[in-house]
Amino acid sequence: MEKQLIFRGIVSIGIAALPFGILNAQQDTVKSVHETTKTDRDEIVKSTTAEQKTEVKEDSEYPLHRGELGLRFMPTFISLGFNTYNGNTVQGDVTLTYGYGVMVGFNFSPHIGLQAEVNYNAISQKYKEYDLDREVHLDYLDIPILLSLNTDKTKWVNLNFVVGPQFGINVGSSINAQDMSNGTSTLHAVLAVKQGDVGAAYGVGLEFALTRSHLLRFDIGYRGVYGLVDIDSNSPEPNTYNVLVKASRKSNAAYAGLTLTF
Repeated sequence: MEKQLIFRGIVSIGIAALPFGILNAQQDTVKSVHETTKTDRDEIVKSTTAEQKTEVKEDSEYPLHRGELGLRFMPTFISLGFNTYNGNTVQGDVTLTYGYGVMVGFNFSPHIGLQAEVNYNAISQKYKEYDLDREVHLDYLDIPILLSLNTDKTKWVNLNFVVGPQFGINVGSSINAQDMSNGTSTLHAVLAVKQGDVGAAYGVGLEFALTRSHLLRFDIGYRGVYGLVDIDSNSPEPNTYNVLVKASRKSNAAYAGLTLTF
């Protein structure tokens, strides 16, 4: 009888303690879920923050591309001086000509680079010699080698300054002219041009990245050239005179083009 009473007491205590055990188990489960949720939330916040930082970096800059290859279109303004048959000098009209070229560049850093160009420029000048209208044509290949100073090549927009020597090669020349008579002999107008000349090139430009990777770029800018060598050549033939004044080439041009970087 005494044993039965002890057994019933133990069972009663166990039944009474059961709700507390269930409650503690639920609290432990809730605590575990809460800690897991908090950990996941922290990981999500860290991941989102890292992605945002990566996006900001990608939007602001891109690793430097060392090589560049571009095409250029260059409207150019130029004016030359001309001799008349009696030794006077007249100035040709300021003429807009159109040049085309290619550019190859190498960037040592985001701020310093070197570029070389080969530009074809066809010069057409009109001038009046008394009652005659004359027209002169000169074709040049211009090869500037330029030091490039940049604000930052890795940015979406870059401002650059260039300066360096330019080497010009005359690849053709012609003049449509009639003979002029001074009453005793007939003078023939000729266009005598040196094969080559040298000048100083300088300019400023803006570069706009067109793709997220900066592989394609749009360039616009200004280019000036100040000739250091006279382009006229002496004409030894009798009864002729060179229509070109002893002077160097000077020009001002705008340019626009596309550039591939690699």
